[in-house]
Amino acid sequence: MRIVAGAHRGRNLTAPLGEQTRPTADRARQALFDMLMHAPWAETHAVREARVLDAFAGSGALGLEALSRGAAHATFMETARPALAAIRANVVACREEARAAILPADATRPPKPPAACSLIFLDPPYRQALLPRALAGLGRAGWIAPGAVCCLEMARDEEFETDWPVLADRAHGAARMLVLRAPSDAA
Repeated sequence: MRIVAGAHRGRNLTAPLGEQTRPTADRARQALFDMLMHAPWAETHAVREARVLDAFAGSGALGLEALSRGAAHATFMETARPALAAIRANVVACREEARAAILPADATRPPKPPAACSLIFLDPPYRQALLPRALAGLGRAGWIAPGAVCCLEMARDEEFETDWPVLADRAHGAARMLVLRAPSDAA
């Protein structure tokens, strides 16, 4: 697993030990960031200068990819100890300590944020109904900025219903990437 593009392109990342996490494959991450950087709905500010939340962060690959491509700051939210250790190691390896915060927190019951985020990555364990709970919890706590781009990863055959505008819905192997726009009154 490595950073695909940007300032840290080619940097190898440490994956958490154990079976608790399932890192997003490099190809799926590349496809997601291609959409974020080039889709008509994304505009260039979807990643550049964004405040990013990488919840259920695992290795931190999504947030670190965003930092590599010009995001202003990334917060990594995770509960599993092996994943937290991997995130810390990856943030240090990329020398991103100044632009990163690591929170040992549950995305379904998060603490209050220092600031709302404009780019959200949610990649929870598949088929555990965590996405709706996490979106609701993050929204209540103030993590999701009005109009934020929210990127959700789930099993390819997993159902997900939302009344938020769907910007993209793509399958990549066993995964499904759903990109949503938070309502302008999400905060």
